[in-house]
Amino acid sequence: MPTRRRAAQADLPDRGRAGLTGNRIRARRVLLGLRQADLARQVGISPSYLNLIEHNRRRIGGKLLNDIARELTVEPAHLTEGAGVALIEALREAANDVGADLSPDPATTGAELDRLEEFIGRFPGWAALTAETARRARARARTVEMLSDRLTHDPFLSASLHEVISAVTSIRATAAILNETGDIDPEWQMRFHRNLDDDARRLAEGAGELVSYLDASEGAAASTATPQEEFDRWLGAQGYHLPAMEQGATQPGDSPHLQSAAARDLATRWAARYAAAARAMPLEPFARACVELRYDPLALAWQFDQPLVSVFVRMASLPPAQFGAQVAGLVICDGAGALTFRKPVEGFAVPRFSAACPLWPLYAALSRPGTSRRDLVEMAGSGGPRFLTYATATLERPAGFDGPQVAQAAMLILPAELAEGTPGADAFRPVGPSCRICPRRSCPARRELSIVSDHP
Repeated sequence: MPTRRRAAQADLPDRGRAGLTGNRIRARRVLLGLRQADLARQVGISPSYLNLIEHNRRRIGGKLLNDIARELTVEPAHLTEGAGVALIEALREAANDVGADLSPDPATTGAELDRLEEFIGRFPGWAALTAETARRARARARTVEMLSDRLTHDPFLSASLHEVISAVTSIRATAAILNETGDIDPEWQMRFHRNLDDDARRLAEGAGELVSYLDASEGAAASTATPQEEFDRWLGAQGYHLPAMEQGATQPGDSPHLQSAAARDLATRWAARYAAAARAMPLEPFARACVELRYDPLALAWQFDQPLVSVFVRMASLPPAQFGAQVAGLVICDGAGALTFRKPVEGFAVPRFSAACPLWPLYAALSRPGTSRRDLVEMAGSGGPRFLTYATATLERPAGFDGPQVAQAAMLILPAELAEGTPGADAFRPVGPSCRICPRRSCPARRELSIVSDHP
């Protein structure tokens, strides 16, 4: 009996790893919002068999494992080995972050990358803590970048801070006079007290407006928001998916986010554009085609016989929770390069108030209307997130004998994993968010110094 027990215990690790594979497949599928029947059809098995796999009642390996991993856009090892692989990648990324901040060569930071598995095996708790600390540091860095961009370029925020500083300075000067002057005429003393009261009220009102604006509450901030901000909040509150437009509506309807007439005009024009794309590319057939064609916008444009920009709009409006769509970002700019539409994605910073990075493929396409381009880009900063982008520019109003040429450009932002297996999949172009918060010191397109730590 002891021998049999020891043999069973020795077999537990392998069984545990194999048994968790089904759980990981299910967790990844649910995360992507992919239905069990859809995944089963894509890999050529029955839903009932996939159900047995996900409940760890059938072993999986070989071609079927590779097919499922491909559809779930992960490496097969992530499904079979799980958190260990993810933790190794997280620690490797943390070492690269430190290397990027301290020196051009990550190897000089003292992190023994070839001993990561040993470190995780001997100190799993410390390894997880290190990876989580690095993740939080990256999140804090992105928050600082966003707040810095807002503090530098938001006109209302700048005016509010000036008002608060002005009131504080006035109060301090008046208080100093009252404190340092022993014999003050009662009439003048009353004037100084009145000035203190007025300045204190001004300070309280200014600070209250500033706090309300920073909190971005729907009531207080809406009155100070620009029409573009109101429009962005309206779309963001709906996850960039407009169910009413899917049902044939062409008007945005009433919304607390759209306070100004200009914002409602922006929403009305976008709703009409959205509704036209929805009619030409119905939601469910389009979502299925996205999965089948691996989110290739050019192939989708050919299949649905639609302009590439319309496909961009449609892909950016898919609801991930329902159809398992890849999270797609989208930015659109006018002929002057000003961003008129923003749907950001995690890791790809889109400035709200300052000019964007001139190295974005968006602007390269804008310089050549009628052309399209496909680029792999790597964002500057900690972690260096990578993305697959498609960009195109169109003439909204071609030049004529009596009118100007009006152009616009659009750029779709997709996960870099979708480029795997294609020519040039390892050639990533360095880009940034905006010069103000980009750490790449040697960038030839830099317009101003960066406020964050820089490296070559």
